[in-house]
Amino acid sequence: MDVQEVLKLADDIVFAKTGKHLDNLQEGILRGTWQRQKYPEIAKTCYRSEAHVKKVASKLWKLLSETLGEDINQSNFRYTVERLQLSIVESNFGNYYAQIDNFSVCENNSHPSEIPNTEKPNQPIYNQTKPKIHLDLSDAPEPNLFYNRTSELTTLKQWILENRTRLITLLGLTGIGKTALTVQLIEQIQNEFDYIIYRSLHNTPTLQILQTNLIQFLNGVPAPEERAIAGGLPLLEYLRLSRCLIILDDVQMIFSSGQLAGNYQPGYQNYGAFFKKIAESSHNSCLILLSWEKPREIAALESQNPACRTLKLNGLATAAEEILREKGLAEPEKWPELINLYQGNPSWLNIVAAMIQELFNGNVSELLSYNTLFLGDLESLLQQHFDRLSESEKQVMFWLASQAEPVEISKFPTNLELSPSELLKAVQSLGRRLLIEKVKEGEKTLFTLQPVFMEYVKNQNPQN
Repeated sequence: MDVQEVLKLADDIVFAKTGKHLDNLQEGILRGTWQRQKYPEIAKTCYRSEAHVKKVASKLWKLLSETLGEDINQSNFRYTVERLQLSIVESNFGNYYAQIDNFSVCENNSHPSEIPNTEKPNQPIYNQTKPKIHLDLSDAPEPNLFYNRTSELTTLKQWILENRTRLITLLGLTGIGKTALTVQLIEQIQNEFDYIIYRSLHNTPTLQILQTNLIQFLNGVPAPEERAIAGGLPLLEYLRLSRCLIILDDVQMIFSSGQLAGNYQPGYQNYGAFFKKIAESSHNSCLILLSWEKPREIAALESQNPACRTLKLNGLATAAEEILREKGLAEPEKWPELINLYQGNPSWLNIVAAMIQELFNGNVSELLSYNTLFLGDLESLLQQHFDRLSESEKQVMFWLASQAEPVEISKFPTNLELSPSELLKAVQSLGRRLLIEKVKEGEKTLFTLQPVFMEYVKNQNPQN
């Protein structure tokens, strides 16, 4: 048997048992297992975390075991299938398939053969093929472990599947889990789309290069002849012809450093018009932007267009304890304090947990006993954010870092050498970068820095 025969056999078995075809990840697990790959290799090939692949595989092996009447797992799957081949299907499922051939299916019930069968002869429903999903995740980085984001996933699925939101900005600091969340989202909604494409803007492609690349992939299946245009269809026309999900990662790379948030680099301003066109035009597709900072036109679009939304990705709460447990840290009663200090950022917590093991043999209280927040290897990550700031934003950051308590904007000192307009713009920009926090105190709105950035800024020399 070759791998396609194995996938077909497994798909028939799963469909007969559950009424659902194998999804892309299940197929990837079976394909990799048949090719004698281990879970880390399969996870890399499928752009999933190893833990998630193992979880899905465990359910798949259990389903196959229950159906075939043998204990199936990754180590014996190929041997078992080669030994049993089609005879196991004929003996265990021949009668069941025969019944399916003689049944017609309506919305809620199966009817015996005396009710006319509307299916075409020799076309049993278990052999019906599912629509082909054209998936390109070649630009997606290898995902880290996915931690509980049930609320965020629910929100995104509602926006995309129910509200038909056309433009979504997923906003979050480095390491917060934007990519992991997006990969998990793709897995859960991929059957709703004809095309799914993941592209990174890390190398700052021009809009023309990006659109050409997207159209080349979308043109892999010929467009209907009556809609064909010499030289290919414009991208927006493809988004109307098919239901597409396009993810653009590292969007912050097309913005200028040293300026307020969301200002495009020279030659990249047409991205703003492109995003606006996607949000305002009529089509059945969705564009998701992953970024450290919000594009300037998004705020205006959101206020007047329900097809444009932003999801701010915050740190993990109790789910972050799984990270510390995996790292083998001691004193679970101290974990909530550690998680709060490092804002539940999965990447930051992994770095800090490794440092606690290295320096304190896993004892959290020893790190917490210091009066200052230790950053260590986090500093290089934080510097990436700090280097993007304008001079006015840096002035505001340095002053906020010197304040023990959250403050009102009106209390900012005049020696900042910023006009009221410049001050307000800087505070607004820092908010769009998620580097400043708002605190409600009665009717007042106060501002402060997150603990990690406050410590980082204190360690910088304003004169540099």
